[in-house]
Amino acid sequence: MRAIDAAISRCGRPHFNNGAPLRPLPPAVLPHVGCIPDRHHSPPKRLGCLGQDNHVHQLRHQSTSRNMRLTIDTINQRVRRAEYAVRGELAVKSEEFRARLARGQGANLPFDHVISANIGNPQQLDQKPLTFFRQVASLLENPDLLKHPRVLVNSLDYQPDVLERAKWLLSKVGSVGAYSASSGVPAIKESIAKFLERRDGFPADASHIYLSAGASSGVNTLLNVICADKKSGILIPIPQYPLYSASLALLDATPVPYNLDESKAWGTDLDTIRQAYEKAKADGVDVRCIVIINPGNPTGASLSEADIRGVIDFASRQNLVIMADEVYQTNVFVGKFHSFKSVLRTMQKETGGKYDGLELASLHSISKGMVGECGHRGGYFELVGFDPQVEANIYKFVSIMLCAPVIGQCLVEVMVNPPKPGDPSYELYNREYTAVYEGLRERATALHNAFSQMEGVECNQPQGSMYLFPTIRLPQRAIDAAAAEGRSPDEFYCMRLLEETGVCVVPGAGFGQAEGTLHFRTTFLAPGTEWVGSIVKFHKEFMDKYR
Repeated sequence: MRAIDAAISRCGRPHFNNGAPLRPLPPAVLPHVGCIPDRHHSPPKRLGCLGQDNHVHQLRHQSTSRNMRLTIDTINQRVRRAEYAVRGELAVKSEEFRARLARGQGANLPFDHVISANIGNPQQLDQKPLTFFRQVASLLENPDLLKHPRVLVNSLDYQPDVLERAKWLLSKVGSVGAYSASSGVPAIKESIAKFLERRDGFPADASHIYLSAGASSGVNTLLNVICADKKSGILIPIPQYPLYSASLALLDATPVPYNLDESKAWGTDLDTIRQAYEKAKADGVDVRCIVIINPGNPTGASLSEADIRGVIDFASRQNLVIMADEVYQTNVFVGKFHSFKSVLRTMQKETGGKYDGLELASLHSISKGMVGECGHRGGYFELVGFDPQVEANIYKFVSIMLCAPVIGQCLVEVMVNPPKPGDPSYELYNREYTAVYEGLRERATALHNAFSQMEGVECNQPQGSMYLFPTIRLPQRAIDAAAAEGRSPDEFYCMRLLEETGVCVVPGAGFGQAEGTLHFRTTFLAPGTEWVGSIVKFHKEFMDKYR
């Protein structure tokens, strides 16, 4: 017994923390797509997503004394051109500051820690892992612990349902170190189907569900199948999560940006979508799909049922695939989340099959919400209305990648099938889940209130996701100072914010924004509100300096 206790002690308590070029884009599109520069025009000195002169891109200009087979000019140029602002120059600099502070070399910095408000990475910002998830995961990773149930329950605070869930999952996967079926573990797909039926009130077929390494992997799979050539067009919202524009750059496909309406809490505007679609068609683009991020990233907006109905009707009329990115579906603070599938099924029922031909792909993930297990890389997508031969090729594509991480698949199962009232783990699970949710809502409100009091800043009420995307109006002297550094004004502002407060946010140009407007995106994941006060203080001093 002492050997067992010693082994468990060494492990710690198991719920531990822890290239052909693109065709030229239409000039009207260029101001909106900061992540995909137009290769047929002279680029500005600094691009919206990740400036050509920044720290990372300086590497491409370093010379070498030997004749190397791979150079910056001989690699795949689509990779070279793809940009991803969320992990761009400011993120690199914030990590440099973090490293200096860790080495005890931050005496000259005006802050003593870095706040990474640039990325939705909950557990990096001290969001506590849900105990049920981590205890199940610990048993999946080390099944030998299940040989000692009394130690687990009596000494390590494991509840019996944790052990039962781990045993059940192990009976379905064998080992989390083994490959699963390419589309995912069948029993886990069945659990997802049952969750979707409970959520939407309509049947779900596990054979049309695919496990993925987070939703990003699912997006990559779908875009690879949808985009046939450089004329393949994808309608993407502006502002947008740069995964989409970067992925389209890698595929040599065409982004078709449509602006969300900031005056209507970043809602969709069908006239704007229609105009973008018709303009692209007139330019010879084969528009195939419309992407909807709901709740929104970076906007934080949660779409109404009426908005979703309008998008479905438009997509049906124009024969477009809908890709519904719904990874923030539990991060809703105002109103109710409406899934695209539930609205589509309702419309099909109401109209006697009018929308039966519509193709919908919906994505979800363990990375967001109250789960926040980004590093475990778990997600799924469900296909509705796809041609069987197309779906067979989607299966082939995911087979090339072998399978999603099996531990991530298991955590997806726990996400869609959490402890229920009456289960031994429910009380703790519900308490932890509610605490995370309320903490996010409180910080979102505090940050929104702070922005509302800042000169030249406007911000819509937080409705969902984990971001705010305020508009900023800067003095002309600040705009001139930014130009002197070869930076966009919002990038200049965000760089000064990082250098003076240690708070890292993302310039709006990295997501696309309406011409003549400036924004930045910040998460509200960081604990406490002291950092919010730092932003308020910085902003006042910045405005006074450049007034």
